[in-house]
Amino acid sequence: MAIRGEFGLAYQIFKDYDNKTGYVFVPTLSVESRWYYNRKKRIEKTKRIDNNAGNYLALQTRYIPDWFVISNYDVGNVIPDIAIIPTWGLRRSIGRHFNFEFSVGLGYRYVFAKSAGFAKNEGKADFNLGLRFGYHFLKK
Repeated sequence: MAIRGEFGLAYQIFKDYDNKTGYVFVPTLSVESRWYYNRKKRIEKTKRIDNNAGNYLALQTRYIPDWFVISNYDVGNVIPDIAIIPTWGLRRSIGRHFNFEFSVGLGYRYVFAKSAGFAKNEGKADFNLGLRFGYHFLKK
């Protein structure tokens, strides 16, 4: 088991009515519990398990607050939401310092639309697709 916490910026690219490209960056907070289910098999096959290399099942909880927006357009405020997404993923070590991670999941997102003046909040399905490359500064 592993627990991962993360603060980051989510982005979105869009086209406006004049067909000009816009972008938006908003802060995100997430906590994810991971269960690496194939560690024993990887060890038996002498595959790497350093830096949590292996396949995993996770439960990701992500919150997008209305703190700030970075954009090339005036897009107004962020509508806060929270999502809980069961996820399957794999993580692999590449060389001595790099790692690669891929994840996919489908879950539930609750949007606090009333805080932005809408009549009601709403819940909907949320799809998560992740592709990450990382670098380890410290090595044993």
